[in-house]
Amino acid sequence: MTSTRTRTRRTAAVLAAGAAALVLAACGGSGDGDSSGSGHGGHGASSPSPSVSAPATAAKDGRNAADVAFAKGMIPHHRQAVEMADLAPTRAESPAVKKLAADIKKAQDPEIRTLSGWLTSWGEQVPAAGAMDHSAHGAGGMMTMEEMDRLEKASGKAFDTAFMELMIKHHEGAVAMAKTEQAQGAFPEAKKMAEAIITSQSAEIAQMNKLLGRS
Repeated sequence: MTSTRTRTRRTAAVLAAGAAALVLAACGGSGDGDSSGSGHGGHGASSPSPSVSAPATAAKDGRNAADVAFAKGMIPHHRQAVEMADLAPTRAESPAVKKLAADIKKAQDPEIRTLSGWLTSWGEQVPAAGAMDHSAHGAGGMMTMEEMDRLEKASGKAFDTAFMELMIKHHEGAVAMAKTEQAQGAFPEAKKMAEAIITSQSAEIAQMNKLLGRS
């Protein structure tokens, strides 16, 4: 009888730990700063979580908790990047910076729509556009309110420098999030998007560093 009770307790403990891990993984993804920098734009509804505690069992549709966290984190992250890019046409001086901003928006707007579609099909809530979670700013490379204000007030060469310095940090956060998705996600399309983000944003980081004279 004692051994049976012991086994029952152990089984319950294992199940409870597993449930907690899933909850933590899901929560980790929904805490992204809505700037969202989903794409990159907007001030965040949830803050991007650079990592999920552990891979979760995939659902029937092929996704797991890490995939949900990736989508919920990348949407506000991308939104903020798009918001930053929207400033360039009227504030940037360098044609290269203007083109870079246009490329960022062109790539990330469609990704926001795709990520939102996945969440809807999974029965998950899409981070609200324009929602503010001040605690999320600074996480995953997200811009703080102060940094966004500084960028909005800058122009000419000062804008170019600030834009690239802030976007490098922003991209580094997105690359970290994408690497977590590759390692822990299960949904094939999400892992494919993560690979594309790593490739394109790493190349843009290198380009910006070069423009800043860092390489």
